[in-house]
Amino acid sequence: MIRYLQKRPWSLNAALVLVILLMVIAASMVGEVSLAPGRVVRAFFGGADDAANIIVRELRLPRILIGLLAGAALGYSGAALQGLLRNPLADPGVIGVSATASLGAVIAIYLGLAALTPLAVPLSAMSGALAATLILMMLAARDASVLSLILAGIGISSLATAGIALVMNFAPTPMTLQDMILWMLGSLENRTVTDLMLAGPFILLGWAVMVGVGQGLNALSLGEDAARSLGVDIGRLRLRIVLGTALSVGATVSVCGAVGFVGLVVPHFVRALIGYEPRKLMLPSALMGAILMTLADMLTRPPIGHGQLRLGVVMAIIGAPVFLYIIYKTRESMR
Repeated sequence: MIRYLQKRPWSLNAALVLVILLMVIAASMVGEVSLAPGRVVRAFFGGADDAANIIVRELRLPRILIGLLAGAALGYSGAALQGLLRNPLADPGVIGVSATASLGAVIAIYLGLAALTPLAVPLSAMSGALAATLILMMLAARDASVLSLILAGIGISSLATAGIALVMNFAPTPMTLQDMILWMLGSLENRTVTDLMLAGPFILLGWAVMVGVGQGLNALSLGEDAARSLGVDIGRLRLRIVLGTALSVGATVSVCGAVGFVGLVVPHFVRALIGYEPRKLMLPSALMGAILMTLADMLTRPPIGHGQLRLGVVMAIIGAPVFLYIIYKTRESMR
């Protein structure tokens, strides 16, 4: 099966697209009000009753589409960063954008801006992500080394984490502190078309910036000297990936909160199916990331105890064991 997928990676993409379509239907069925599959399909085309149309088209579908875009952005960015840094432990959080986006959101909650407009928190999160993006772009434009980018990402993340702790320390009320914590745990609850229209263009722009980098990543896997001899402009490649990742991940964090493990785990799983060629990993990583995010969101919907699970918690519960298993299998195969 694995050899078949390695020779025909398009078949994996086709299968993942089919799974996504089924996941959209399944996710539209799950919630406080359960809906039958036929009723959901009719609601997509406006042919169901008014209640089903409202539940599916206005409440659940925007949430599902945001989850699909967010998961795809994290999976695609994770595959690109692992190819660029040539480090299987790299993920979108390594460049510091997630942390600065979280800092922007926490500051907006602290200042009470969320009471003025629902867009205050995601806009502030995107402003924080933009700050990290500008710093990283300046470094990448100066042809900084991979090590410099990693160290810069660690520095940005550490500074942003300290800022988050400082803001939380001075939270004016326990309710404000709770809002900060709940946002950072991640959620797609109550997301609307407005959130989709806010984050979607930046996610798509990030992908557009990274279109065509796969061939350069293939050459880079042979080493920087070999890549240069093949005509790859490494500085330009680095700039495109850093900028594209920062745009798409920053927009994702702004509407989903801090969600980890997608960009880290998904490329490993795809790599086990179709091999190690970076160019072939990116599209299936995006598709599988969308599936994983949608699955995790579905698991957050049923109430448990006095509340619901948060998306970041579910993703960690799913991602951490899978990642440890992947490390174990990789270690076994290298013996």
